[in-house]
Amino acid sequence: MWCKVNPKGKEFLILSLIFIKMAYKAREVRIGNLWLGGNQPIRVQSMTSTHTLDTLATVEQSIRIIEAGGELVRITAPGLKEAANLRVIKNELKKRGYVVPLIADIHFNPHAAEIAARIVEKVRINPGNYTDKSNVKTAFPEKEYALEIERIWERLKPLLKICKEYGTAIRIGVNHGSLSQRILNRYGDTPEGMVQSALEFTRICNEEGFQNLVLSMKSSNVQLMVQACRLLADRLALEGLNYPLHIGVTEAADGEDGRLKSVAGIGALLARGIGDTIRVSLTESPELELPVAKAIVNRFQYKHTPEDTRRYIRPDLEIHHEIERIPFFSDGKGRIGGKNPPAVVLKYKGTYFMAEENGSRTPLTETLLYISDIQIQSALAVFVDTLQQQPDAVIVVEAGSGSVRQLINALRDAGLNPPILLKSPQEVNNVADALIENALNPGNLLLDSLGDGIILDADILGEEAAVRIGYGLLQITRRRISRTEFIACPSCGRTLFNIQEALREVKVRTAHLKGLKIAVMGCVVNGPGEMADADYGYVGAGNGKVNLYKGKEAVSRSISEVDAVEALVQLIKANGDWRD
Repeated sequence: MWCKVNPKGKEFLILSLIFIKMAYKAREVRIGNLWLGGNQPIRVQSMTSTHTLDTLATVEQSIRIIEAGGELVRITAPGLKEAANLRVIKNELKKRGYVVPLIADIHFNPHAAEIAARIVEKVRINPGNYTDKSNVKTAFPEKEYALEIERIWERLKPLLKICKEYGTAIRIGVNHGSLSQRILNRYGDTPEGMVQSALEFTRICNEEGFQNLVLSMKSSNVQLMVQACRLLADRLALEGLNYPLHIGVTEAADGEDGRLKSVAGIGALLARGIGDTIRVSLTESPELELPVAKAIVNRFQYKHTPEDTRRYIRPDLEIHHEIERIPFFSDGKGRIGGKNPPAVVLKYKGTYFMAEENGSRTPLTETLLYISDIQIQSALAVFVDTLQQQPDAVIVVEAGSGSVRQLINALRDAGLNPPILLKSPQEVNNVADALIENALNPGNLLLDSLGDGIILDADILGEEAAVRIGYGLLQITRRRISRTEFIACPSCGRTLFNIQEALREVKVRTAHLKGLKIAVMGCVVNGPGEMADADYGYVGAGNGKVNLYKGKEAVSRSISEVDAVEALVQLIKANGDWRD
């Protein structure tokens, strides 16, 4: 669409096309009574946070997950006893009438995977389970690199044989923070390294004739996770290894920021047709993850067309066929675009202003514009010509369209680089929906470093919520850092302290430390690795005990959880990162 304005105003463009992208076409695999991939719906799942040997608690929490909409339930099996107890849990669920597929989450011990594979419908393994733990070399000649892959192959064969016999699926789950030294040496701590780790195992499974396979790339860094998944999809398609992909942002923490992270990361991939099952990973009760997951997948579905595309569905959005006259603004003082940080702009009581987190507001000059429903493809030439006559224009784009990227390319080809403000294509009437819609779009574009700011409607949301969502979205897409970033796992049976309460206390004490990344992790199995690039870490070390980290180095061990938050504060102060 393009718009005409009154002679004294600026030129603007508003787009409201549906985002369409060629899908990654996964083959179908079977997980118990559930089919995944291909033309199947996007499946949602969650993971229990109870101790696996506490059968009753695990069964009851599994039921809450199922009744909240979970189609698969994951349960940790860190050891042989926990793996064996999965049979008791499964039988009790079946007695109560629940037969959804169960997934065993395996750490460290491949033998636990072999026990679990005879019981549950799917096992999740990390490549780190099968690499040489004693290998601390920093150089790997080609021959030694190949020999290590052969050793992995031999270690993996017993599990593949069992899974073939019992019809059990496998998920190869690669985490950003747990890449082997061999992978790090060759590829670095990068999306490429994550993808190569997954491909090694995928090729082994394929060569062994095992194809009941799912893959995942997880990170608490939303941009990195999206990059890794996109790269993996490309490589799998290239090699004909198009297995289903499980996607999610790991250690997303809680509250609005956790939801923004999850929705932005998952939505950016689903919009590209990537993703066959998802998990929203929140440091909250697991059944609270499912409404968020369902809200995401409800906005995407397959359209069985010759192109086999997946489209972003907005059923309540009407494309207007008449010309509309609406108020808008121009900045006029160079505060938007260029070297300025991305802006948060609010519409409130008929006026538009830039909003800062500290409460300051800068009014913007109002003008009038007219919009039509002409497709952007047919209006580009007219729009570019008009913009060349108005080089100081600010463009407002509804961010639900792949044509936004086409617009930006066309402007650059014409030597134009106007500030672009992104607006959700959806009109919403509550904070929860606004969070979802803005994280999907414009979050999708912000993750690709597009746009010079975002616009939210404070008439509906209220100023406080609109500012909170706006700056939260800029933070999680790493476009504008204005807060502390919290990384926190959702907890599982390995966590031996109240992680939800610990995260709340850490937030109360440290939320004012702009730019710091602080991790609160449940256990030493994943904590030190998966907190990845955190500046400080609070990691469970046993029953009521916590280890504190500066970067990846443990600086204090086995601190009582009663004293651990204060000890974390003192550690931050001692390293000069505290601000009052």
